Amino acid sequence: MAKRKNSPMTTTVIDLIRHGEPEGGQMFRGSKDDPLSDTGWQQMIAAIAEGDQWDAIVSSPMQRCQRFAQQLADEHRIPLHIEEDLREIGFGEWEGLTAEQIQERYGDHLNHFWQDPINFLPPGGEAVTDFYQRTIDGFDRWQQTLAGKRVLVVCHGGVIRMVLANVLGIPLERSFTGFAVPYACRSRIQVDQSEFGVFRSLISHQP
Repeated sequence: MAKRKNSPMTTTVIDLIRHGEPEGGQMFRGSKDDPLSDTGWQQMIAAIAEGDQWDAIVSSPMQRCQRFAQQLADEHRIPLHIEEDLREIGFGEWEGLTAEQIQERYGDHLNHFWQDPINFLPPGGEAVTDFYQRTIDGFDRWQQTLAGKRVLVVCHGGVIRMVLANVLGIPLERSFTGFAVPYACRSRIQVDQSEFGVFRSLISHQP
């Protein structure tokens, strides 16, 4: 009987980068579509100054991600893919407010959200379970489409937290407090896929 040949393993390297500082400064943005500030552009340029090479870029459709991703794709002549499911979580009535303003208007609701985002949603906000599902759906889709490539994903702090929670098996209740994800933060994930399954590893996380 002939021996069965094993399928080769496919390795995909995915660099996640959060957008830089948007115009208007620190606030809960969610679906609020502000572009990057001058400082934000400089943060993003510095974050990729190591000279990494990618085969493709995937970006959230929000201006604070897409404009930089488009410029980088044009400069390096690599394809850019826009993924609607990688947009930030919707913060409902909190959008456009600072943490201090939320505490003034909503009391301890913000602290409860950090500790238990599943059961303490912002008023009118997107459910964290729904956000997690669409984020992972989008991530999985491009992981399969670009299997074997080196990919840069330009996205949001919430998106990165959902992906890291998925890779590391961290409960959603801890997903917003388990990682520091400042502006222009980078995380590298390696995905090894064969007939035996898909194995994801966090290679680095640079706040």
